[in-house]
Amino acid sequence: MKVPHTIRIGALVLATTAFYGYVGQMVPQKEVQPPQETTLASDLTTADMAKVGRQIMEGKGFCLTCHTIGKTGALRFPDLAGVDVRAMTRVPGLNDVEYFAESMYDPTAYVVPGFPPAMPPINKPPIGLTDQEILCVIAYLQTLGGTPTVTLQTKHRFNSGAAPLPRPSATAAPAPGGAASPPKGTQQ
Repeated sequence: MKVPHTIRIGALVLATTAFYGYVGQMVPQKEVQPPQETTLASDLTTADMAKVGRQIMEGKGFCLTCHTIGKTGALRFPDLAGVDVRAMTRVPGLNDVEYFAESMYDPTAYVVPGFPPAMPPINKPPIGLTDQEILCVIAYLQTLGGTPTVTLQTKHRFNSGAAPLPRPSATAAPAPGGAASPPKGTQQ
């Protein structure tokens, strides 16, 4: 018995569609909601700021799209577990608050070796976090290896209008592993 050519093509189309439909259902799906507006009370405690900062990182900030917390292996951007400890010493002359602020407002000022300079400034579109939201994110980042110290009144060179601090010389402190860190690179 010979099967007509059009029926064989139709069967192939149905089988291919069923196969790709099945494979497509095996891929984990993540529902993405539009970011919620964050209303910050002026009397937030540092602990409350850290909670809001985590929500901003998961939602409006899209931080956890590229960054991870506590993961190892091939990473898209630096893992944030213990980031506060590293932030205190990453760039000579910058404390953790200044380093985090620089990482968010001017992410290509220092790029962590081994990662691309692809992080966007988060105070500008398309992310567009406010100075207060960024302080909340900094409070949360400080909980990852340290104790939060920022408040909504904390000033740093990006939100105080102060002149930028001079950058350290091109011969930055050696990175773990002995190689010198370049003065430009990815954050955290």
